[in-house]
Amino acid sequence: MKAIELTPEHPIEEVTELAVTAEQAGFDTVLASCHYFNRDPYVALDRIAAATDEVALGPAAANPYDTHPVALASRVATIQEVSDGRAVFGVGPGDRSTLSALGVERDSPLRRVLETFKVAQDLWAGESVDADGTFQAADADLEYPVEGEIPVYVGAQGPHMIRMSAKHADGVLYNGSHPRDMAWAAEQVEKGLEERPEQRGSFDFAAYASVSVAEEEAAAREAARPPVAFIAGGAAPPVLDRHDLDHERAEEIGAAIEAGSFSEAFGLVTEAMIDAFCIAGTQTQVEEEIEAVMEYADSFVVGAPLGPDLERAIELAGAVLR
Repeated sequence: MKAIELTPEHPIEEVTELAVTAEQAGFDTVLASCHYFNRDPYVALDRIAAATDEVALGPAAANPYDTHPVALASRVATIQEVSDGRAVFGVGPGDRSTLSALGVERDSPLRRVLETFKVAQDLWAGESVDADGTFQAADADLEYPVEGEIPVYVGAQGPHMIRMSAKHADGVLYNGSHPRDMAWAAEQVEKGLEERPEQRGSFDFAAYASVSVAEEEAAAREAARPPVAFIAGGAAPPVLDRHDLDHERAEEIGAAIEAGSFSEAFGLVTEAMIDAFCIAGTQTQVEEEIEAVMEYADSFVVGAPLGPDLERAIELAGAVLR
C-alpha cells in the first residue's frame, strides 16, 4: 500500500481535487481522517470515489465511540458500493483528548476495536449479529448486499493494539514516523503474527507517518506543528521516554487540545517533538527518512500535514514513493 491521508478540514471540493492529484501522483490508496471538528469524511469519500478510478479509499481511522459500530459498518459498506469495491476500513480507538470534549469515555479500547471490526465483517458477509460486549446490538443486519472483500486496517500505537492487529486484522496503521519507533513496533507485530491463524493470509505493517514536505525545510517544519501537537499530546510515557521528550510539556499540549485551545497547543510543540513525530523537510530529506522507516514497514501512509502547499506536497511525496 502506498497511501495518503487527506483531512476534510478543507472544503470537500478541494479535498476531492487533492485526491485526484494523489491518484495521478501514483498513490494507490486515499484515506480520510475522522475528527468531529472537520467535515464529514464519508461525504468526502463519496465524492472521491466518483472522481477517481483506481485508488482504494476509506476512513482512517474511524473510532467506534462517536458512531455505533453497526452504523459504522454500514457507512463503510456504502463506500464499498459507490466505489465499485474499493473500500478500506481503517478503524482505531480514536483520540482520547478530542473524544473527551464530546463527553465520550474511551472504555476498553482494544476490545472495542476488535469487536467493532469482527461485527462489521459478519454484517458484510450477510449475517445477523447480536452483541453484548463493549456495545449492544440485537439481531442487527444490513438490508443490502455487500460485494467483495473490505480489508481492515487497525490504527494503533500501543503494544497490545498492535499485537491484536497482527493476530486478527488485515493490516495495522502504526502511528510512527521515526525508525526508533518503527523498530519497536516491528517487534510487537512479530509477537502478534506468532498467534495469527494461517487462514487469515498475509498481514500489512503500514507506517502511518506524519509527513511535511516542501522546497524549504523551515516551511515544512512549521507546517508540521499541528499534527505533532496531537501526537505529542496523546503520547504514552514510554513513547516520550524513547525520544527523551519533556513529559510536562506533552501534558500541557494535551490539556490545551482538550480545552480546544489549538493555537496554544501548536505553539508548545518543540523542535525535538517535530524530529520524533514527523518526517519534515525537503524532498531529499523526506526521501532519506522514509527509506529509514521502510527498513521495518511493508507499506507507507503519507499523513497530515503533507506540507504548506498541499498540492505541491502531494506531488513531491508521490515522487519520493515511486
